[in-house]
Amino acid sequence: MNEWLALTIGNSRCHWALFENETLCQSWDAPPMDEAVVNAFIAHPGGFIPLLNGKARPELWFASVVSKQSKPWTAYPQVKVITLAQIPLHHVYSTLGIDRALALWGAIATYGSPALVIDCGTAMTFTGADPQGNLVGGAILPGLKLQVQALGQNTAALPELEAKLISDVPPRWARTTESAIASGILQSAIASIQSFVLDWQQHFSNGAIVITGGDAVLLHHLLRQELPGVFSVIELDLNLAFWGIRELRRRVKVV
Repeated sequence: MNEWLALTIGNSRCHWALFENETLCQSWDAPPMDEAVVNAFIAHPGGFIPLLNGKARPELWFASVVSKQSKPWTAYPQVKVITLAQIPLHHVYSTLGIDRALALWGAIATYGSPALVIDCGTAMTFTGADPQGNLVGGAILPGLKLQVQALGQNTAALPELEAKLISDVPPRWARTTESAIASGILQSAIASIQSFVLDWQQHFSNGAIVITGGDAVLLHHLLRQELPGVFSVIELDLNLAFWGIRELRRRVKVV
């Protein structure tokens, strides 16, 4: 068996995947790992990931948007650190997040180009590429939980919602403060998605539009309820970054 790992470190979570050759066996999220935990993992990966079937240290393909969390992983003997320069998108700018680039490359590798990726994580991002794989550009706005935290922490009379309260779809015209916050945040999120999708289609009438990230399932569900026309053109895929890593690895192995 040729098992290998993919790890992307985001702003709030670590995203893991276990592959056997090119088959995704399992993916999961975990809290950030401090240096001591990383060192423990390096010493005995199987203690953290039982599915490794006893393989001492499988190949690890790694990317991080949090620079301070990257250094400990360089001590892993089989690590392959992914940089922006390695991702074969054209006309990228130097500060483009590695997570956005990987997800976009994963969308192109899986669904073809042009492609628009809507990533609903700590930040909500829109990132698009044209039919030739050139980066068109995109946008960044606060994700759902950041908006919840901002209202709770920066207003005197509004409560900070528990995460579970934002996971349920409230009525648009809410009659409690908590539901009104959830309604405002969720409805504005899908309105943003609608706006970017419709504009994208003016430029690229064909091609993939894919939603991913921690809040993607919730927003995809809400789009189906509220904006079925937009919902119908959006693919839900929570593993875009891993498809991007898999394609990079495939290209390296072929060379």
